[in-house]
Amino acid sequence: MNTINETNFQFPKQKSVYKGKVREVYNINDELLVMVATDRLSAFDVILPRQIPFKGQILNQIATKMMNDTADIVPNWLIANPDENVAVGHLCEPFKVEMVIRGYVSGHAAREYKLGKRVLCGVEMAEGLKENDKFPTPIITPSTKADNGEHDEDISREDILAKGIVSEEDYIVLENYTRALFERGTEIAAKRGLILVDTKYEFGKTKDGKIVLIDEIHTPDSSRYFYAEGYQERQEKGETQKQLSKEFVRQWLIENGFQGKDGQQIPEMNDEKIIEISNRYIELYEQITGETFVKATTDNVLNRIEKNVNSFLEN
Repeated sequence: MNTINETNFQFPKQKSVYKGKVREVYNINDELLVMVATDRLSAFDVILPRQIPFKGQILNQIATKMMNDTADIVPNWLIANPDENVAVGHLCEPFKVEMVIRGYVSGHAAREYKLGKRVLCGVEMAEGLKENDKFPTPIITPSTKADNGEHDEDISREDILAKGIVSEEDYIVLENYTRALFERGTEIAAKRGLILVDTKYEFGKTKDGKIVLIDEIHTPDSSRYFYAEGYQERQEKGETQKQLSKEFVRQWLIENGFQGKDGQQIPEMNDEKIIEISNRYIELYEQITGETFVKATTDNVLNRIEKNVNSFLEN
């Protein structure tokens, strides 16, 4: 199956290209960004050797739908989607932090909690909680936005302001936007029988100084979802929650001795595992959007993307 590992396009008026973990972003004349969602899979800040069929399309289309569904409360960078794997939007200067918000003691928060830590990113976590319990109020636990090859790191609101990474005036806007988006995302998820457990948002500034939502939103790469049905019963019995997120990839890697640490070997992902992961991504798409996933044609996929983007830019 043809997957997208990397792209090397030369679009009209292209100034530069930035290649992130799973997306490649083309600067068009310092005005537009063309963001191509590849099929690369990243976990523990490491790009895994094999790609996942349709993953890029899934992330791009969920993010687009969620941006459209939240545009009334938070402005975003998006202009159009000329291809199933592409988003085109306004050029922005990204803030150097990711705004992580957690409604439940899960994932990274749970791992830290089990180690006995009761403060995460300067935010206190109450005693007596167990994994996957709901926080009394969602907590914002920012992380630094790492450059290629480096790990994102937890950081407190106080350190962000003290180091001048974000001004206090702007940071208040980021916090307010983060809480508003999480509240709306929670409402959207509930309608689909899901719980939005935690997620991250990224923001940037347009040329005229407007703060907008950028990158992706409420996708399985940036968010964790539980199935609402049976959640309370599973908690009371101490059972694992049924979830839709990339966490199942992380857990499989952990079970096979990999957490992105020096000297650890990435376990081999055979064809069966690749298809299983792809199907899990499709399941989340259909669950969270309520729509049947339609696979884009993958014959000459790079030619398809190039043709569609060129056609959009010309018009």
